[in-house]
Amino acid sequence: MTPEEITPAFAAMGGVEPKLPAAVLFDMDGLLVETEDLWYAAETLLMAELGTVWGPEHQGTLVGGPLEFAVQYMIEVTGADHDHAVVLQRLIVLMEAQLRSNPVHWRPGARELVEALNAASVPCALVSASWRVLIDAVHDAVLHELGHEVFATTVAGDELERTKPHPDPYLLAALRMGVDPAHCIVLEDSHTGARSGVAAGAFVVAVPSVVDIELAHGLHVVRSLEGLTPAILGDWSHDWSPR
Repeated sequence: MTPEEITPAFAAMGGVEPKLPAAVLFDMDGLLVETEDLWYAAETLLMAELGTVWGPEHQGTLVGGPLEFAVQYMIEVTGADHDHAVVLQRLIVLMEAQLRSNPVHWRPGARELVEALNAASVPCALVSASWRVLIDAVHDAVLHELGHEVFATTVAGDELERTKPHPDPYLLAALRMGVDPAHCIVLEDSHTGARSGVAAGAFVVAVPSVVDIELAHGLHVVRSLEGLTPAILGDWSHDWSPR
């Protein structure tokens, strides 16, 4: 929603501004941008190097999880005794190459929602289980495309002792932004990420990408970010945590 659209909306409500969330915290892979195909490409290349075939049934196991788990699972699939640190570093290198060599593929409605939140002065954060080098690659691409900064802070999985599904990443983002997690909206696409947001006390809006997500307390499931507005997210946030 642009400033030009907001003013008439206020007038239609008798000059009462809509309720807004204190902040909106975006997951990255599969929620803000479409990277699952890039992850699949990187994983397939790596597993080929390790002499193993990689299929969609394997990828689905990794959605939303930390890289350490992904690497451990991939090593188990090979059936060989590969060095965890070596495989992890190789996966990161391959994935960064994918991100740096491909354009930004926004998830449906993601760019529009980010721009509407910025126009409404709702601070946003990017919170991912991916490592810093990968978040920076996506952040640089988004910054280049939009031409201005849209995130007040970014949190990477390798910056914390515990990442998703623990609440730590979302708690850290809220702390950095100076907002109460209970007054924030978390946008996620996986069970792992949704659990993290709920555990942090935020209201979670889940948009399943690769695997389905079931409804739960503090969790609302939608089919797409399309049609979501700052006002809609604000209503859900205030219903969850009145203030």
